[in-house]
Amino acid sequence: MPRAVYVLALGIFAMVTSEFVVAGLMPQMAAGLDATIPEIGYLITAFAAAMALGGPFLTIALLRMRQKSALLLLFGVFLVGNVLAALAPDYRTMLVARILTGIASQAFFGVSISLASRLTRPEVRGRAVAVALNGLMLGTLLGLPLSTVIGEHLGWRAAFWAITVLTVLAALATLAGVPSADGETEESGGLRQELGAFRNPRLWFTLTTSTFVIGATFSAFSYLNPILTEITGFSTGTVPLLLIAYGAATVVGNTVVGRLADRHAIPVLVVGLALNLAFLAGFALLAQLTVPAVVLMMGIGLVGVTMNPALVTRVQRTGNARPLVNTVHSSFITLGIIIATSVGGPAIDAFGLRAPLWIGAGLAALGLVTLLPDALRRRAGSRTESRTGSRTEPRAVPSVPAEAERPAAREVPETV
Repeated sequence: MPRAVYVLALGIFAMVTSEFVVAGLMPQMAAGLDATIPEIGYLITAFAAAMALGGPFLTIALLRMRQKSALLLLFGVFLVGNVLAALAPDYRTMLVARILTGIASQAFFGVSISLASRLTRPEVRGRAVAVALNGLMLGTLLGLPLSTVIGEHLGWRAAFWAITVLTVLAALATLAGVPSADGETEESGGLRQELGAFRNPRLWFTLTTSTFVIGATFSAFSYLNPILTEITGFSTGTVPLLLIAYGAATVVGNTVVGRLADRHAIPVLVVGLALNLAFLAGFALLAQLTVPAVVLMMGIGLVGVTMNPALVTRVQRTGNARPLVNTVHSSFITLGIIIATSVGGPAIDAFGLRAPLWIGAGLAALGLVTLLPDALRRRAGSRTESRTGSRTEPRAVPSVPAEAERPAAREVPETV
């Protein structure tokens, strides 16, 4: 695996840590910005909405740039937004900062995934994407707890300054460790060429699957803390340890899926969604029992957001591996998060804390439905191949003797 792919993972880690930092510092930020907890919660929504809506437009503006140059420019935009957040004197300034960092973050994901794909051979692209996306998993596993600890001991502004330092280090690593030769692997194309991929109806259907997969997972993840404390009965001090275990499960699952995504993207997604559906429904039914709740939560970590490498592989094969397709794909993933968090809150008010788990199970079921055409097409193709193979193999033996071919193949280089 090229070293540059690991450098891209570091950049994604910085972006994801910034994305999640607000969730761990809500009370401190509310006091420091003279805002309410719900208003601080809107900063998370604003970041996600900026990612989903603004990221593709920023990517379009960068299409003519080399991808390494685009990444460095995006680091710059992200850095400005993060510094603005660390210095924000009021809520409005913080809101602008979160929108700015959200747009830069989404475009960065798209360009990074595209570059990770283009730096590697086609047969290992899924594995390369998984390595790059380990930055996302590690952001959940390490970035959120570390930034929360820094914010609790040194103040919430210190957490944003720490992310600023991490961003500078990631930018310097990108400058030194990512090659600039974009055009050797695949031409970047202009706007018309980039937009041409979206004329394929199958691509939109494929993007929808990603929305359901990630939405199903975040329906549970967004409310794990209250579910584990109020229904399962864990103490507030135990929950962070459980969330770290959940994050570790996502790293393991992401690695496994990355290994399988290149050759078995559709089967991996079908099995992963079916298991996630079972884990979510089981968690909803057994959340009051300590051991089953932990096992089922870990199961969601293993087969939830970890489907990303297979999702990316499927999208790239349906569309292409260029930045705009990858950024729009990230927007559809973010849309899943927005749906999960926006529907989950009112559902809890109406039906209780188990409601988001049932919503997640429903979204997983919808994801399976969107996979059916590709799964049936793949099954029909494998049947055709097996029938063709069984018919041609017996005929090939008598008609083309192997002994006659081998000497001829050897004689050509000798006469030359």
